[in-house]
Amino acid sequence: MARRSPQEKKALSYAKDRRNDYGENDKSSRKNIRRNKRVPNRADRHREHQVLAAATGPVAFEAAEQTESTLTAKKSMWLTKRWRKWRDAPLADTVVYQLQRRARLGMDDPADVDARIERVRRTARKNR
Repeated sequence: MARRSPQEKKALSYAKDRRNDYGENDKSSRKNIRRNKRVPNRADRHREHQVLAAATGPVAFEAAEQTESTLTAKKSMWLTKRWRKWRDAPLADTVVYQLQRRARLGMDDPADVDARIERVRRTARKNR
């Protein structure tokens, strides 16, 4: 494997590194992803338990059919809540956004920002 120059390493970093741009604290994702996957399953189990608890006692064919149809008629929370994981953004996109925001808020000179954005994009393009 050949050694990479610092410029090649930077281009690889811009292309392959990812940053959380969802708007939350990136550390909270460790808990929230698990929670959002867990809650719909728990709600489904709770609903099924309630429906099946109502069907206890002597077996009646009509009651069993109604219970089964009730269980299949209600959509799973997985389908109704529609929570999905969201991928992180490439580092180059995040850096460009931050630079544009600084220019928009007057923190940096827009001409300097444009030059830096072009440099970031040119560096990121090298490795695509």
